[in-house]
Order: sequence, then structure tokens, then C-alpha cells
Amino acid sequence: MAKAGDDIGRNAAALRAVAASFPGAYEEYPWGEVAAKVKGKAFMFMHAGAELSMSCKLPQSHEMALMLPFVSPTGYGLGKSGWVTAKFAAGEELPLALLRAWLEESYRAIAPKRVSAELGAVGVKAVAEVGAKKVVKVGAKKVGRRG
Repeated sequence: MAKAGDDIGRNAAALRAVAASFPGAYEEYPWGEVAAKVKGKAFMFMHAGAELSMSCKLPQSHEMALMLPFVSPTGYGLGKSGWVTAKFAAGEELPLALLRAWLEESYRAIAPKRVSAELGAVGVKAVAEVGAKKVVKVGAKKVGRRG
């Protein structure tokens, strides 16, 4: 896991690079945020300031994601459609592998099938499994801190 704080910009850049690596993906900058899009539809919103905030659509793993302490339903009614927002303050650890998996799940949910097919055979189920392993780890850490 990477440290936030001074690394917020670097972590944001790494996640933006992952989003930009998907076929047909590009960025726009509404409301002072980064929006990663494919075919005119957003699959990620990100803001990097005093904290790093990333929102994405997780149709397969949103319920599992919401069990994590740093995740909440995305505002403006998007949470009802499976969008979640992960927020990290300076000094917090980022689960970069999990966030990358979420970006892929979100991209696959938003991109047209023929475009997302260019990614290969890795399915959303595999992405959700990576997330499920992370929930168990974070849950174990959280209990350990309290006990």
C-alpha cells in the first residue's frame, strides 16, 4: 500500500494512468475534477486536493465496497445506481490494487461491449474477488485496532 499525504498527487496520477490505459478512454475536467470517460460516459470522477477522492460505478461489488471504512455511496443520487466514493486523507494508506480493480469494473460497466472486449477475458467476477479479499483484510485490521 502506498502512503497518501505528499503522495496524493502521485497516487492520483497513477490511478489516472490506469484509467487512461483503457481502450477509448479520455479525460475531461468538469467542476475542477478529473472525469475519465469512454464514448462520452464517465466511469471515474477524481479530486486530488487535501484529500484524494475517487468515485466509480461498481455494479458487481458495490455492496462489498460499502463495507470498507473509506467508502460511501456517491452523492447526487449516483449511489443508488452502484456508484461509490472512496476518500483518503493525507497520511492514509491507499489500497492501489483494489482501486485499480474498481476502475476496471467501472470501465467495463460503462464502456460499450465491443470496446470493453478489447481488454481481454478478465471478467468483472475476478475484479470483485480481488475486492472481497481486501474487505477481509481491512476488516481484520479494523478489529485488531479496536481489540
